[in-house]
Amino acid sequence: MSLNRSEKEAVISEVTSLAAQAQTLVMAEYRGITVADMNKLRVTARSNGVSLSVLKNTLARRAVGGSSFDVIADQMTGPLIYGFSVDAVAAAKVVAEFAKTNDKLVIRGGVYGGKVLDVDGVKQLASIPSKEVLLAQLCGLLMSPISRTAVVLGALAAKKGEGAAAPEEAAAEPVAEAAADTAAPAEDAAAA
Repeated sequence: MSLNRSEKEAVISEVTSLAAQAQTLVMAEYRGITVADMNKLRVTARSNGVSLSVLKNTLARRAVGGSSFDVIADQMTGPLIYGFSVDAVAAAKVVAEFAKTNDKLVIRGGVYGGKVLDVDGVKQLASIPSKEVLLAQLCGLLMSPISRTAVVLGALAAKKGEGAAAPEEAAAEPVAEAAADTAAPAEDAAAA
């Protein structure tokens, strides 16, 4: 089904606004993928904040013209699905994870920060942990020295506490032993 001029302009403006907000573009060839699999990919992408679009390549080229994604316009050939994401790694993660389970989805390339990524570049970008995971790791690194200091101080306090308790226990032991010694002769006398 062919789009009329106003529909094409609407598609171009929509994709242009996506490209203006996005940090990453990933392109993949989807030839041979079933509708059910494509729907699974779209649901996964939507839940991760990735906008997937199947576009005419000429419309896609016009939409990314003048943006940081213009550097990959010459590779926009064949049946491609375009994944735009505001998160730097989300589009690459979604497409790469899906490509692992479905061999018919073939990653063709991408763009991040105005630089063209090949297939390996997209896979490396996908292997970077998400922003939330990186922040959690940073917090863990910052908390690690504090935690270790707290453990050492706790151990020193416990050791000092044992040292203070030891004289009390040592003083209590002779009293208990003396009581046991005096009780033993009394028992011996009663037995005799």
